[in-house]
Amino acid sequence: MKTLLVFLLFTSVSLSFAEKSPDQVRDIDGKLVRSGTEYYILPVFRGMGGGLTLAPTRNKSCPLDVVQANLEVDNGLPLKFTPVDPKKGVIRESTDLNIIFSASSICIQSNVWMLEEYKGQLIVTAHGVSGNPGQETISNWFKIEKFDQDYKLVFCPTVCDFCRPVCGDIGVKIDENGNRRLAISDVPFKIMFKKA
Repeated sequence: MKTLLVFLLFTSVSLSFAEKSPDQVRDIDGKLVRSGTEYYILPVFRGMGGGLTLAPTRNKSCPLDVVQANLEVDNGLPLKFTPVDPKKGVIRESTDLNIIFSASSICIQSNVWMLEEYKGQLIVTAHGVSGNPGQETISNWFKIEKFDQDYKLVFCPTVCDFCRPVCGDIGVKIDENGNRRLAISDVPFKIMFKKA
């Protein structure tokens, strides 16, 4: 009897210390955001631009960078999320994932988001590599985190145990040509997800 009591006590203590899964990300209708399903990323605050899309921002046609559409009525381009474990069907907060635009472009590039340095800024561009988590793809992994009652995007990948990436919130920075480019910023871009 003592052995059974000790086992039950140990089991209940072990269960209380078990890691809780991160919360599931939800779209504007309250439904779960799912891997492989197309969504638009939209700003919470309307009147300050539209959804996310691709545009040439470097005074040449390629590569394309991730920008916020200038017009509020523009939902941008549909995109998909792929978690580190592609078998997972639901997207969870604070977990590494690839973000991939579903549309094709004139540039020969993958449309997978990645962080890249350009003119002293860390900007979000779209010629990364999907999957293959590790040191070689560290710049291709983003996270969705809760921000007040909405969400924000964060670059702080954990797909490499010994890597020490720069971490930061993704915000909107307006460049010299008026492009609303996504980049590491002190001011997070407050977003929501709408099924395409």
